Formats: sequence, C-alpha cells, structure tokens
Amino acid sequence: MNTGAPLTTTTLQTLWNASEAGHVRQRLYDVLRHAIIRLVLAPGQALSEKEIADTFEVSRQPVREAFIRLSEAGLVEVRPQRGTFVVKISPQAVYSARFVREAIEVAVAKSAAEQGLSRRGMEDLLELVERQRRTIDSGDYDRFYVLDEAFHQTLSREAGHESAWRFTEEVKAHFDRVRYISVPDGTPLETLVDQHASIVAAIDARDPEAAERAVQAHLRELLTSLPRLIDRFPDLFATH
Repeated sequence: MNTGAPLTTTTLQTLWNASEAGHVRQRLYDVLRHAIIRLVLAPGQALSEKEIADTFEVSRQPVREAFIRLSEAGLVEVRPQRGTFVVKISPQAVYSARFVREAIEVAVAKSAAEQGLSRRGMEDLLELVERQRRTIDSGDYDRFYVLDEAFHQTLSREAGHESAWRFTEEVKAHFDRVRYISVPDGTPLETLVDQHASIVAAIDARDPEAAERAVQAHLRELLTSLPRLIDRFPDLFATH
C-alpha cells in the first residue's frame, strides 16, 4: 500500500493501460479516482495539471475538467494561488457513506432473498467468494479489493438493482479509501470472506431477515476498524 509516496508515473500508467478505452475525459476521471482511492495519489498530495497531462499524453483541458469533477466528488481540493491537492480522508464522510451504503445494500439483499436469484447468479456469487479465499493465501490484496467490489456489484445486478450500485459508487469514495487501507490492516480477510458467504447463504435460504443481518454485520466492520486505522495512519485522515 502506498501511503505517501510521490506521484508514480509507472503506477498511474498501469491504471491507465488497464482502464477501459473510451472518451478520454471519462477515462481520465476514472483513472484518477481509482488512483486516489487506492492511495497511488496519497491524501494531502499536490497534483499538477501538467504532470498528469504529460503522464497520459493528453492536453491539460481534460485534466482540468477531471480535477473539477474530483473536487465535486470531495476527493480533491482546489486552493486558489496554491494548487490542487488530494483531500485527506474525512471520518465523518466515511460514516455518512457507510450509512447510505448500508441502507441501499440491505434493501438489495432483502430483495434478492425475497425474490430469489437465478442459478447462474448464485454460482457467480459463490465463485467470487471462493476466488477471494484464494487471494488470501497469495497475499494479492489488490486483487482481493477488486473481487470485493465485484461481489457487491454482481449481487446488485443479479437482484435486478444495478442502478442502486451505480448510485452507491457515487457516494462511497471516502468509504472505499478506508476499505483499501484496511486490506490487510483492518478486519481479518477471512472474516470478510465468511461474511460474503453468509450473505449468499441467507439469499439462497430465501431469508430476508438473515440477509439484512449479514449485510449489516459486513458493512459495520468498518466502524470497528476505523479508529485503529486513524491511530495507525494519522497523516491520511482529516482532523476536522
């Protein structure tokens, strides 16, 4: 995990090369957002329009537009006469994002348990759980995070509520930054995978109440680990 290294062109290039081809403005925004969430661009770090433009071989205009969108998302701060900086993680924003995400994902899981999922949907979720288990042994924490995202997105899609996932993505950036720090420094990964398995089991049993409890337990892990993470990485968090 990068917790404060200078802007790393190679790593940003890797994210750029791995991103989906498309309109440069959207692609640039997505890559910078992911870089902030994954701490490639660290909290408090200054960002240079010219450096980013040179890194991705684009003009400065789409970089400027990406900075504006990132500012609106609460991930960067534009300080007049001083520059643009990655904002530190706001604990209050984390708590707010968790509240919103829990409300949405509880509703999705209960809907899935009430209506049931297709056999293909259940198989996809179980496969993601097992793939996460395998990453624990290999220590591939980046892959664990990607699979964690895929689990929640797949559940929303298979339950017929993919728009709910898209809305959640818009509000959970600070939450995701803490999730990324917490792998592997927070809740044991085995616990997180077991919680995913419990969500799937509750849906398979068509038990909405059990599905609700399983999602709540999973998403509230952050409430336990956040104070420890603030103590361990104080420079990453805002103090006001």
